Amino acid sequence: MNKFIKIGLLSLGVATSTIACSDDFVEREFYQDVEQAPLQTTQEMQAFVRGVYSSMRATAYYGADFLAFSEVRSDEMYSTLAGGYYQNVYNYTMLSNDPYTVTTYNQIYTAIAKANIVINTDLAGIQGTSQDKAYAKFAQGQAYGLRAIAFFDAYRLYGQKYIPSGTLGIVLPTKYDPKALMPRATIAQTEAQIDSDFTKALQVMTATDAANYSPESNKTELSVNALKGMMSRYYLYKGDYAKVRSLTTELYGKYTVASAALLQTTFNFVMNGAAPNSIFELAVGTNASLSTGSYRQRLNPLGYANIAVSPAAFNSYTATDIRKNLITTSGGVRYISNNNGTGKYTNTVGADNIRMLRYEEILLNGVEAELNGGSATKARDYYNEIITNRGLAAVGAVDMQMLKDERRRELLGEGLRQWDLRRWGDAVPRPLGASTDQRLNAFPIPRGETDLANSPIVSNPGYDN
Repeated sequence: MNKFIKIGLLSLGVATSTIACSDDFVEREFYQDVEQAPLQTTQEMQAFVRGVYSSMRATAYYGADFLAFSEVRSDEMYSTLAGGYYQNVYNYTMLSNDPYTVTTYNQIYTAIAKANIVINTDLAGIQGTSQDKAYAKFAQGQAYGLRAIAFFDAYRLYGQKYIPSGTLGIVLPTKYDPKALMPRATIAQTEAQIDSDFTKALQVMTATDAANYSPESNKTELSVNALKGMMSRYYLYKGDYAKVRSLTTELYGKYTVASAALLQTTFNFVMNGAAPNSIFELAVGTNASLSTGSYRQRLNPLGYANIAVSPAAFNSYTATDIRKNLITTSGGVRYISNNNGTGKYTNTVGADNIRMLRYEEILLNGVEAELNGGSATKARDYYNEIITNRGLAAVGAVDMQMLKDERRRELLGEGLRQWDLRRWGDAVPRPLGASTDQRLNAFPIPRGETDLANSPIVSNPGYDN
């Protein structure tokens, strides 16, 4: 059966190469409805998977905003409000038609729409050799994994898990149907769907010859290891420590912690896709650089100088901790991106690949999981593997407070802190004068979703009153 696909919504990103997701992305946009026959070739499957990556790297998603939302609502960074960016997010004054809530919501669900097209492709109709069909199956597994990531991201922003008496998760479309009207699932249903997608992705990807289709050396495709790492992040958020312990064990030793001498270089444009601690990246590169829309522009004093390091975070580093050297001071404000060759996301045109997952996070996930029902010795060993590469002495034991502090120091600016604080039940600071209404922990559901005729989507409380 043919499907009518609004390509203007999909903005299908097609790579010029059929081998690897590299700097050679090309973004095609068509602003009309076209009739789209079912996908029939591995190239079409691959193009739609790469289209998901293209959506994910957009400014409104991992290109800048999704990372910034977690940082400006945390204890490690804050918004200076320079350039007018993130004011409503930082001050908790968003409305349901706020551009941040609308554009990010749309970008996440665009990624989901592309993944759904791949997921629902009948593989019996794929042309070519048995190897072509096997690759198409692997691509379908990747699509399940990418949909799980997107659902998880939407859930963290728009779900009600961390508001008083919250019961709702998000809308969970599992087929591409732009005319469908779906209600929001419950929190439990949302988490079950994410779990199901991750489980299916792992099953499908490991059942094929993954090494032939997405080798672990290709950091810009969702490999089996990258999938396991993203699963680790989700199950840590969910509090399923047994799964996190298992996943950490499976990934342990397959990558290396960046040494003191190499740490800065691993964040550098020249190591796009090549850092020994990198597990998964979204390809950007020079040809597809995000320019003024990049995360670098928000972090850098010579960009918009909008996201700065908090005094508490800066003061948590000791004098010998090499990570302190990643932070620079400009005009009395501290930043984690600069133009002198140090920091994170420093490329002037925003050509740095987006570091989605690195080995240090996996080890920190493992520390926390081992401290919650596992081995104290393993927790200590994972912890020491990081800090001894940061100019610090090994410790004899580690506890949860040490783990929390170390996550802040190691993962500063990488878009995780707000979610850490919320899952721990720790205080999330708000700027002076901001509303104390805890219902505003969740972003508003865009008004365009709730105002549609006969829309069953329920808005989040506390907005537009």
